[in-house]
Amino acid sequence: MAGDIPYVQYGAQEDLRALYYSDPNAALKVPITLKSGYGVLQKGTCLALDLSANSSGLLVPYSITTFAASASEIVTGRAYLVADLAGSANVLYVNMNDSYKFAVGDDLVVNDNNSSAEDLGAITAIDRTTYSHMASITTTTTTSGAFGTANYAYAIVEAGTSGNNYSDCVGILEKSVDTGIGSNAKGAVATMIIGNCVLYEGVLLNIDAAAKTDISAASYGQYLYIR
Repeated sequence: MAGDIPYVQYGAQEDLRALYYSDPNAALKVPITLKSGYGVLQKGTCLALDLSANSSGLLVPYSITTFAASASEIVTGRAYLVADLAGSANVLYVNMNDSYKFAVGDDLVVNDNNSSAEDLGAITAIDRTTYSHMASITTTTTTSGAFGTANYAYAIVEAGTSGNNYSDCVGILEKSVDTGIGSNAKGAVATMIIGNCVLYEGVLLNIDAAAKTDISAASYGQYLYIR
């Protein structure tokens, strides 16, 4: 009814897995389709838009722009390399399940904690038959520098601008969904929060300062508000 006061939770957070502090019905949300192969994505996961020419608007987990000393970030969107990638190379290796995060035609980015991210262009081939434990991915462009497993080298699909690790946050996953793992992965439909809300920041899994800037969000104590 007109004039009704929207419901707001007051006091301490009782459910430590609750996402909203404000009325969840008041948040701006949009339906999305998540790319397959990323397993179960928990609510509160920051998302980015796959910019590959063949993506058709699919969403992927946002990849944070910095590495902690222990490389212990929650990084569900990354496929860590299982072999070092030399300079002037365009064939990289990831474990078999992670290879299903990618498809021929995806634009691939590689990075580690000792280099700058490089866009290697479109994937031209994925070989899942030569080895039983890993897959090789061939890209259009060769690397400028080397990327090492000791430096937590990883691959992601291009989902942002070069100055932001090729991953720009566009919103927050509202509910946990299963995108599948490996050859049977099918992706998932979901809802993404894009504004008009106050969230418990401690529930967000892969947020950093760059992601907050991307979605015009700000922290206030334990809360994150998006106008």
